[in-house]
Amino acid sequence: MEPLPRRMTIMLCGVFLLLGLIFAFNQFKSFMIKHFISGMGLPPATVSTMVVATSEWQPKLTSVGNVRAFRGVDLSTEIGGLVQAVPVKSGQDVKEGDLLIKLNDASDVAQLNSLKAMADLAKVISERDKQQLAIQAISKNVFDTSNADAKSKQAQVEAQTALVAKKNLKAPFSGRVGIVSINPGQFVNPGDKLITLQTLDPIFVDFTLPQGNAEQIQVGQDVVVTTDAFKDASFTGKITAVSPKVDTNTRNIQIEAQIANPDKKVLPGMFANVNIKLGDQVKLLTLPQTAVTYNPYGSTVFIAKTTDKKDKQGKPALEAQQVFVTTGATRGDQVAILKGINEGDTVVTSGQLKLKNGTPLIINNKVQPANSPDPKPQE
Repeated sequence: MEPLPRRMTIMLCGVFLLLGLIFAFNQFKSFMIKHFISGMGLPPATVSTMVVATSEWQPKLTSVGNVRAFRGVDLSTEIGGLVQAVPVKSGQDVKEGDLLIKLNDASDVAQLNSLKAMADLAKVISERDKQQLAIQAISKNVFDTSNADAKSKQAQVEAQTALVAKKNLKAPFSGRVGIVSINPGQFVNPGDKLITLQTLDPIFVDFTLPQGNAEQIQVGQDVVVTTDAFKDASFTGKITAVSPKVDTNTRNIQIEAQIANPDKKVLPGMFANVNIKLGDQVKLLTLPQTAVTYNPYGSTVFIAKTTDKKDKQGKPALEAQQVFVTTGATRGDQVAILKGINEGDTVVTSGQLKLKNGTPLIINNKVQPANSPDPKPQE
């Protein structure tokens, strides 16, 4: 009978040999699978493509802003009183000087007439004393007293006239009246907001731009304004003022533009989209924005590159090649490409998420991504 240590040694050697054979078999199996898969190549991917071409591009800056009346004010009276008449209606266009609200001024007018009578009498006495002084019938002291009294009475007339005028609220400028909620017989206090008056043509748009655009902005530049309220309409105007300081919190510059509003469609307080034209049109390469993949390390597109192989129709086969691009401004569905591709290149516009370098391509252009420079919302 063999010693126990020798039998254990033989048994352990057999176990290690078996494990080695199993490991070698698994490694050989993995190698053969990888070799088989590599021999098969990458599976083809169906994508849509387009040929890169140049298009006319208007350089511009875009911003958003708020519409402000050319002139706008909430009117009130300096003195209180009972409303006698409201000769205007809500939304009515008025001219400068038109009567908007009249307060009861009967007692004030009566007082004015009394003061006028007293002023007329004082004037007559002053003129008579002047004649008497000329022939030395009275002393100069008497004339000075009557003359001063005449001037005092006239000053009282002017003060009362101003008081009566304050009972008539008139339009300080031409514009459109807001909602009239004041009625005859209502008592109003000094400073109460009585009526709104807004000049709508022309009209201002206030917006901001980053300080980096300061050198591109100047008074007189053309602007085009659109609003969500009138999707098919645009309003043209010019920059009328640029703030002389930069906001320290946002580092933005405030800008004022004046636009024509002959139909008075655009109203104060509306949200506005502002486009500022910068120079003449230029030609740039453009792609649908969906064709560009934006990554932390840079923007990329896939080019459909021809190979030496043939597809099923006998044509040169295509494969994907990823290239870095430098993008520029955007407009609508499009983005400008400044560097990385050339005119005439075939670029993948959809389906690129499943691609990598060398992926065979099957082209299907029946459905193309949106590529409009000025897309309109669908009804």
